[in-house]
Amino acid sequence: MSKKAPTEDEKFLFVDKDFLNSPMAQADWAAKKLVWVPSERHGFEAASIKEEHGDEVLVELADNAKKLTVNKDDIQKMNPPKFSKVEDMAELTCLNEASVLHNIRERYFSGLIYTYSGLFCVVVNPYKMLPIYSEKIIDMYKGKKRHEVPPHIYSIADNAYRNMMQDREDQSILCTGESGAGKTENTKKVIQYLAMVASSHKGKKDSSTGELEKQLLQANPILEAFGNAKTIKNDNSSRFGKFIRINFDVTGYIVGANIETYLLEKSRCIRQAKTERAFHIFYYMIAGAKDKTREELLLEPFSNYRFLSAGHVQIPGQQDDEMYEETMEAMNIMGFTEEERLDILKVCSTVMQLGNIEFKKERNQEQATMPDNTAAQKVCHLQGINVTDFTRAILTPRIKVGREVVQKAQTKEQADFAVEALAKAVFERLFRWILSRVNKALDKTKRQGASFLGILDIAGFEIFEDNSFEQLCINYTNEKLQQLFNHTMFILEQEEYQREGIEWNFIDFGLDLQPCIELIERPNNPPGILALLDEECWFPKATDISFVEKLMNTQGNHVKFAKPKQLKDKTEFSIFHYAGRVDYNATAWLTKNMDPLNDNVTALLSNSSSQFVQDLWKDTDRVVGLDTIAKMSDSSMPSASKTKKGMFRTVGQLYKESLAKLMTTLHNTQPNFVRCIIPNHEKRAGKLDAHLVLEQLRCNGVLEGIRICRQGFPNRIVFQEFRQRYEILAANAIPKGFMDGKQACCLMIKHLDLDPNLYRIGQSKIFFRTGVLAQLEEERDLKITVVIIAFQAQARGFLARKAFAKRQQQLTAMKVIQRNCAAYLKLRNWQWWRLFTKVKPLLQVTRQEEEMSLKEEELQKAKEVAVKFESELKEISLKHTSVLEERNALQEQLQAETELYAEAEEMRVRLAAKKQELEEILHEMEARLDEEEERAQALLVDKKKMQQQMQELEEHLEEEEDARQKLQLEKVTCEGKIKKLEDDILVMEDQNNKLLKERKLMEERIADFSTNLAEEEEKSKNLTKLKNKHESMISELEVRLKKEEKGRQELDKAKRKLEAETNDLQEQIADLQAQIADLKAQLAKKEEELQNALARLEDETAQKNNALKKIRELEGHISDLQEDLDSERAARNKAEKIKRDLGEELEALKSELEDTLDTTATQQELRAKREQEVTLLKRAIEEENRTHESQIQEMRQKHTQAVEELTEQLEQSKRVKSNLEKAKQALEKETSELTMEVRSLSQAKQDGEHKRKKLEGQVADLQSRFTDSEKQKAELGERCSKITVELESVTNLLNEAEGKNIKLSKDVSSLSSQLQDSQELLAEETRQKLQFSTKLRQAEDDKNSLQEQLEEEMEAKRNVERHVSTLNIQLSDSKKKLEEMMGNIELLEEGKKRLQRDLEAANTQFEEKASAFDKLEKTKNRLQQELEDTLMDLDNQRQNVSNLEKKQKKFDQMLAEEKSISSKYADERDRAEAEAREKETKALSLARALDEAQESREELERANKALRMEMEDLISSKDDVGKNVHELEKSKRGLEAQVEEMKTQLEELEDELQAAEDAKLRLEVNMQALKAQFERDLQGRDEMGEEKKRQLVKQVRELETELEDERKQRALATAAKKKLETDIKDLEGQIETTSKGRDEAIKQLRKLQAQMKDFQRELEDARAAREEVLTTAKESEKKAKSLEAELMQLQEDLAAAERARKQAEAERDELSDELASNSSGKSALADEKRRLEAKISQLEEELEEEQSNMEILNDRLRKSTQQADQLNNELQTERSTSQKNESARQQMERQNKELKAKLQEMENQVKSKFKSSITALEAKVAQLEEQLEQENREKQASAKSIRQKDKKLKDLIMQVEDERKQAEQYKDQAEKSNTRMKQLKRQLEESEEESQRATAARRKLQRELDEATEANDAMSREVNSLKSKLRRGNEPSFGSTPRRMGGGRRVVEDASEEEADSQGDFNGTKSAE
Repeated sequence: MSKKAPTEDEKFLFVDKDFLNSPMAQADWAAKKLVWVPSERHGFEAASIKEEHGDEVLVELADNAKKLTVNKDDIQKMNPPKFSKVEDMAELTCLNEASVLHNIRERYFSGLIYTYSGLFCVVVNPYKMLPIYSEKIIDMYKGKKRHEVPPHIYSIADNAYRNMMQDREDQSILCTGESGAGKTENTKKVIQYLAMVASSHKGKKDSSTGELEKQLLQANPILEAFGNAKTIKNDNSSRFGKFIRINFDVTGYIVGANIETYLLEKSRCIRQAKTERAFHIFYYMIAGAKDKTREELLLEPFSNYRFLSAGHVQIPGQQDDEMYEETMEAMNIMGFTEEERLDILKVCSTVMQLGNIEFKKERNQEQATMPDNTAAQKVCHLQGINVTDFTRAILTPRIKVGREVVQKAQTKEQADFAVEALAKAVFERLFRWILSRVNKALDKTKRQGASFLGILDIAGFEIFEDNSFEQLCINYTNEKLQQLFNHTMFILEQEEYQREGIEWNFIDFGLDLQPCIELIERPNNPPGILALLDEECWFPKATDISFVEKLMNTQGNHVKFAKPKQLKDKTEFSIFHYAGRVDYNATAWLTKNMDPLNDNVTALLSNSSSQFVQDLWKDTDRVVGLDTIAKMSDSSMPSASKTKKGMFRTVGQLYKESLAKLMTTLHNTQPNFVRCIIPNHEKRAGKLDAHLVLEQLRCNGVLEGIRICRQGFPNRIVFQEFRQRYEILAANAIPKGFMDGKQACCLMIKHLDLDPNLYRIGQSKIFFRTGVLAQLEEERDLKITVVIIAFQAQARGFLARKAFAKRQQQLTAMKVIQRNCAAYLKLRNWQWWRLFTKVKPLLQVTRQEEEMSLKEEELQKAKEVAVKFESELKEISLKHTSVLEERNALQEQLQAETELYAEAEEMRVRLAAKKQELEEILHEMEARLDEEEERAQALLVDKKKMQQQMQELEEHLEEEEDARQKLQLEKVTCEGKIKKLEDDILVMEDQNNKLLKERKLMEERIADFSTNLAEEEEKSKNLTKLKNKHESMISELEVRLKKEEKGRQELDKAKRKLEAETNDLQEQIADLQAQIADLKAQLAKKEEELQNALARLEDETAQKNNALKKIRELEGHISDLQEDLDSERAARNKAEKIKRDLGEELEALKSELEDTLDTTATQQELRAKREQEVTLLKRAIEEENRTHESQIQEMRQKHTQAVEELTEQLEQSKRVKSNLEKAKQALEKETSELTMEVRSLSQAKQDGEHKRKKLEGQVADLQSRFTDSEKQKAELGERCSKITVELESVTNLLNEAEGKNIKLSKDVSSLSSQLQDSQELLAEETRQKLQFSTKLRQAEDDKNSLQEQLEEEMEAKRNVERHVSTLNIQLSDSKKKLEEMMGNIELLEEGKKRLQRDLEAANTQFEEKASAFDKLEKTKNRLQQELEDTLMDLDNQRQNVSNLEKKQKKFDQMLAEEKSISSKYADERDRAEAEAREKETKALSLARALDEAQESREELERANKALRMEMEDLISSKDDVGKNVHELEKSKRGLEAQVEEMKTQLEELEDELQAAEDAKLRLEVNMQALKAQFERDLQGRDEMGEEKKRQLVKQVRELETELEDERKQRALATAAKKKLETDIKDLEGQIETTSKGRDEAIKQLRKLQAQMKDFQRELEDARAAREEVLTTAKESEKKAKSLEAELMQLQEDLAAAERARKQAEAERDELSDELASNSSGKSALADEKRRLEAKISQLEEELEEEQSNMEILNDRLRKSTQQADQLNNELQTERSTSQKNESARQQMERQNKELKAKLQEMENQVKSKFKSSITALEAKVAQLEEQLEQENREKQASAKSIRQKDKKLKDLIMQVEDERKQAEQYKDQAEKSNTRMKQLKRQLEESEEESQRATAARRKLQRELDEATEANDAMSREVNSLKSKLRRGNEPSFGSTPRRMGGGRRVVEDASEEEADSQGDFNGTKSAE
């Protein structure tokens, strides 16, 4: 077989067989005795055994030749190279860890990721895309058995599918492995394969199944979005296990599907590692949700959510917003409604919002509080529950204690736990609901499933540092799955053993895993881990530690259970799984098992207003609540409690049940195992971590499977293969001849003496234990080496013998040659030999007779041959004659065909010319199209950019909206606080009122006291006279004094109370001021944020402006294109009008031509040909027109789409702007309200201070009165003086404070007035801004209305044009029909007359004229073509020559200059080179002489040596020595002399050489210097030359381009000219016949003139419409000017506002100076001063805020100016568009004028005969030629006028094209006339046939008439004869006469009857005639 190169797909599937079968590798393995040695780095390394020392072995590593000593038990055997990269690892003869790892590694490095290991398919994640999942690969695996194709997941899927179809047995595919190993991807591939295979026969299926398969594929993205997340190992890790059950019907089509999930990692939605993410849906939702949905879902940025701990972690190569769209699309396909999708997203949003709920501890208590309930409000809004109920349920839930229901306060930890548990539960329930919804969608079909195929995608065995409850569950499932594998594997193994008839004791290896499974799941006697955990959950005071202690006590002695060696924690224990020992930590296992929830919250959720939330929380009865929290101990989790039995089921129980169900389904299926392996944790392709892979192989049970394989007979070979491979080991055991394979194998094994335990012989195979085949391979290798050595020895011996024999033959041949040579030398001069050699050729004379007989025989044969040839010749001659006849006939045919071919060639040439023209037009159109497409692409790019910008803007907007929401929430809180403060103030006012009342009472008492005092004074005066009364009076006074002291004390108390109350009020005011300051700071922050947002907005507006500019540019481009289109349309309309006019004229002319054209049939044929040509051309033109129109339509559509998109974007930006303005207005309102509140507070404060001042004044009055009374009472002065001093000091202090207060109040009033002024300015500015914005909107509305009007007018114009075109078409059609009707009638009448006359004459003339015409036509066409070609060539050559001569002259001048320069340098270079060459030749000659001398010297030395050798030989020889000595001496002397001479010559030559070399060196130095100088000069001149050359080349190129353009234009003009000439010639022939149709043409012209008038009216209407548009444009300009004026006013107002602000700042500075001067007050006023300074600083902050507001306003003003600029730009664009419209209108007017001029010309042409039209055309052509010549002259003269001439040329070309189109129209009309002629001919033929029929009928009637007349004549004759007979008749015969008479009468009667009949017939015929 020829080897094919593997394709790209096959590289990653098939193993290279050449590598496997390489004998080098086999020899290397056999020689080195390679084994596997453990290695820390590579897992295992290859090494060769060197020495053995007991248990230890000395080993040399294969890679680096390093020697190691290794324990014998650690060494593992290596497989022969035959098993390298084996597809099924069960076939390995040495089944060990090293071999398995090596095989997987080798396959992985060569791109083979799939490998079988018995029943397993091991998959290694390649971390790159491989081309092995295409439809081609699917087709390759369809219906193939496992061993027929390489390992693949498709093979497993296909085998499962085929087994299901054949055996009707349910199948399952179990995919397990670590996270990131590729489980989910492989399950996807299985589903993809099944969807392809099961939907291949579409003819038999319903329409719903295709949708079902699509839904099955789309279910995956939904589950991935809600159940997958990014982990450290994997970017798309499935955080749940799933079992996908696909149901098939009897025919094998997918009927439905069902998905079950296991162990969703709920905790991921609460917390994640740093680089990890929560479930994908949260990120998709935040990134991809649009504005409306964001508002509904109350979404915030990533950083705002506590549960998304790492924020926004991006996945490389994945966009979250795109994935959001994908999931939404998948949901749509799955049939999720819009409401359901929104509800799902709301639940996701609630999960994230739950994380934002914050709890705080109270100061002295552990009770939790919720200070900020915004997040709770959002949660309740999304879930449709009450906020207060929700907060109460979390902070103080109702718990049932006994029979009573109690509210228990929760701690912060408990509240946090409750919220987290709620979030987990909500997400889990949502996930379950989505799964049930997906299953519902997948189980839609009504057809029943016959069987199913299940795919299990579940996490593999996990051993982490900290293993919890989740790991126990996963490892428990993997134990069960491994047991299933062991069970099924050995069932299959033992089935094969039974099939092959091997003796085998049944072993169930699944029982090996039973102890571990029982340890976990056993219900009692003793209870397992899960049972104990459930039991502990029921106990009230149970903890995790108590659970572990119980476990230790019950299962402490179990085989698979162990206590950890180092107890870090009391909650640790260990289990021995099949994959190794796992240490578990049982912390929080009770809570995880019970999964408790706050039942108060669940009850609220179950009664939610949202139906979706109610459905999620249907089963709230089964929730583990807080009822028995009191019974739980403090050590366990606070909310981990239990309810009554039967009310809830633990997580362990539920999971155990679901696993049991899964295992029963799997046991009922035929399982297929896929084990996924992660090669490294770095996600790098091509890297394999050996230890990691080995760990996974253990965990995945691959090594467990291999362990089981070792127990049986894993290696098996078919008998034939075993015999073929190992027969060499038992060569003589098998006898010759045929023998059965089994018998042969038995004989071989007997001969090999193998242990019976190592093998088993089956029915078709032979089975071996591990390692046996490796042994046999070694023995085979040894045997083969022996055989090959023997073979090599034999081969070498044979070759040596062959060479020896050849040498012997050569020796004998040499001897023979020598002998023959010697003989020849002897005989060469012997005369007889010479004679013999000369005579020998003449000795053949004796054989003459024999030769004669031979010749006679030859003669006879020749004669026979001649006879045969003669007979053949006759036959051939006959054939030749017939062939000649045929040839003549063929020649005649050929001539006819050549003539036809010539005609066809002519046609082809014409068509080719036309095709070229059309192609040129096409190329131009294509170039335009390409430009348009490029523009469109640029537009699309801009559009994408705009969309991105819009998205960014939307994101910013969303952020700002979030900030606004927060502000609103803060505002609500502030309002609440303000209300509280207002209540406090009311309370304080009440207290004040009470105090005032008390003060009034005191005043009344003081008045009483004063009256009493007056009376006492009077009494004292009286008492001076009366001493007796003094004592009594004193006593009374003392009593009164005591009363007064009491009263004073009470007054002091009241005063203190008042002071305390004032202090409290001041503190409250200070607090309020601090709060106000905080609020202001927050406001400042918000304003800063607003400023940032506004800055962003400015940037975005700038970007928007740029985009708008680009849009305007593009619109300008589009308008230009539209202008081009309009001009093209106008040109086309012109052409069409001219075409119609000419067509109508032609039709009129051709109606007259038809009479003459009837005569010649040849002309008809020619016309038919021309018609065909014209029809073809027409079709081509029509197709091109269609394509052109389609392109134009596409361009229009694109343009409209682009315009619509741009308008949409503009509208969106406007909406955004309006929203921002609204938000701004709202913020401004809020700020104004806050300022109002601040003012009201300050006013209230001022009122309080005034009241205080009044009270203090009244107190001072009382004290003054009191002092007066004290002065009068001298006796009581001592006590009163102290009190008065204190009172005075207090009053002084109060007075000072009052003074300061007055000053401060003045300052405050001035500042408040300033504030009011600034606020009024602000308000004015805002009003102005609003007015400006309204004006802007009005301007925009006006602009939009103008655009709409423009568009409407354009549409109206288009409609008018369409209407005109339709009317024209209808007119032309009606005219054509009329003309046809008239022509038909006239032609029929004339045809009837002419046909009878001219039929015979025409037939005779036809043949003669046809032949003559054909000849003439052919000669004419040839001559025309030759003429055209020669003229074309001449023109082109003349042009080329003239242009080239000019260019040549210029170029020659330049070249001459350069040549003169270069020639100088060339001469210098030539001289230098010549000198160098001379010197080099000298040097070479000298070198050659030296070489020759050295060679001669060497030869002489050799001769000398030889002579010396001979001398020595001679001296040594003893024979005749004395004789030769003298001669030898002589020769020696001579030779010595020669040697000396040679030496002298050599020395001379060496001297000469040295001199030459010195000269050469000098020359080289000089040469190098010269070369360097020369190269420098050359480089400089080359650069100059190159620059000049470039300039020249540029000039030449420009000239060439101009030349080419001119040539093209000239060629087009000449072609058009030629076509015109041909058309003119045709017209000249037709003019004579067309003179009759002139009158009709004039009539048609009049009609056309009437139509033209109508068109002119329509045009005038269009002009009026345009003028209206222009007026509207002018109005818009006026509006723009008014807007500009308003803008100027606004700027002036701004300047005034800035001046006012500066004045306010100056006043503030003065006030601060005054305050600084007043600050040097007394120390007693320091506190009040500080307070006042604080107030001032607050006021300053307010001022700064106002300044910032002013800056914001300035920014806004700037923006408004920018917007005004934008409006100006838009106005300019509108002006440009209006200008363009005006230019278009002018063009239209020009076109109208041109059309009118053309019409007049046409009228003149029609009036003056067609001869004059021809002369006019000739004159036009002459004018064109003259213009062309003038243009050429002008081009030669000056380059400036090139552009003008180009324009003229283009105009001329347009005219030429118009004329060409006219010519085509003429041709079209000719075709139409021909078709009419044909129709008339047909009608004539029909009429002829009818006339022939009539003549035939007439002839028949005439014949009948003749016959009747003859019969009549005969009858009349008979009658006459009878009458004569009667007259002559005799009398005797009278008696018989009556009879005769009777008979005669009868005869006469008969005759008369016949006559009557004949007459009737005749009459009938006449009447018929």
